[in-house]
Amino acid sequence: MDATAAAPSLRDPDPVADPSGAAQEIRLEGVGKVYPDGTVGVAELDLTFAAGELSVLVGPSGCGKTTTMKMINRIIEPTTGRILLGGEDVTRVDADRLRRRIGYVIQSVGLFPHQTVRANVATVPRLLGWDRKRTRARVDELLSTVGLDPAVHGDRYPAQLSGGQRQRAGVARALAADPAVLLMDEPFSAVDPVVRERLQSEFLRLQETVRKTIVFVTHDIEEAVRLGDRIAVMSTGGRVEQFAPPAELLGRPANAVVADFVGADRGLKRLAVTPIDTADLEQPPVVGPADGLADAGAMLDRSGAGWALVLGEDGRPVGWLPADRATGPGTVGSALERADAVAPVHASLRTAFATMLQQDAGWVAVLDGDRYLGVLTPASLHAALRRSVKG
Repeated sequence: MDATAAAPSLRDPDPVADPSGAAQEIRLEGVGKVYPDGTVGVAELDLTFAAGELSVLVGPSGCGKTTTMKMINRIIEPTTGRILLGGEDVTRVDADRLRRRIGYVIQSVGLFPHQTVRANVATVPRLLGWDRKRTRARVDELLSTVGLDPAVHGDRYPAQLSGGQRQRAGVARALAADPAVLLMDEPFSAVDPVVRERLQSEFLRLQETVRKTIVFVTHDIEEAVRLGDRIAVMSTGGRVEQFAPPAELLGRPANAVVADFVGADRGLKRLAVTPIDTADLEQPPVVGPADGLADAGAMLDRSGAGWALVLGEDGRPVGWLPADRATGPGTVGSALERADAVAPVHASLRTAFATMLQQDAGWVAVLDGDRYLGVLTPASLHAALRRSVKG
């Protein structure tokens, strides 16, 4: 029988998914896997992956990360426990029907080499019986969303794409039927570091839009910290040692196993998950390029500051004026040190620190849009990080 003709319509009742594609909570209750030889692949886990969040499973090889993820869509059948998707026990429904409702992205992408990109992305809608017009519109929409031009890439074959493009096509295919849940097994590890960072950034942008419930497997704690809303650190024997937001995991490891895995440099890693706090900003004296050097020098003498920030007419920093140059005739513009080290107020301390290191000024100005708020210096950044780690 033709697979498309036999496929259920979207109008058919489905006990394991919301046809709207709205994110759904995943709950594991006593879920474990023991193999016939007695090997424990995963201990009995009680975990809840919140709707609309990206949860990361991280840990050393052989700790059960991928096994745990594959039990969610029953590629591997659990030995014990229940898996609830949106409150429904998916261990009691048809496995093939379940998998059509869960997006799945793997390291090797898994695109069908004999099909075009467009046909690959259309795989699940075709199985679900979508008509051609609806399928075409959805495929074009998703290819554009993941940064692939449908007119350029839609009719190419996987071998004609770069590694990063194939990975994006794999994400588009997983999202094609608007699944409530997306499972991702080390999806970016097979590409070079530059492409990997770009894919991570694009995926974060995409998740802000689609807000799926995502379970993401990686062995890389840096990737976990960058992407995850919550991170589960797993250890040998398939146990979860800690399941927490990145900042909590790095600031307060639950035990020595977690502390060893996240590394002794966890304070530095925490830079990436610690936002700029306006309370940490310093307020150096401010002058304009047209101000007189003598006036600027007098102000610096009164304040005891060693330098002044120079703001242009648009209110954005254009440089800084060392105190030893604030003397004699002329204007500030003739003596300032040029620098445009700026970071948006919504950035992380890591972004601010990276910007600071690229400049000789030793500070980074923080802006809310075009409005200047203050500066972070090495001293204030260090204090903010230390407080974050202790908190």
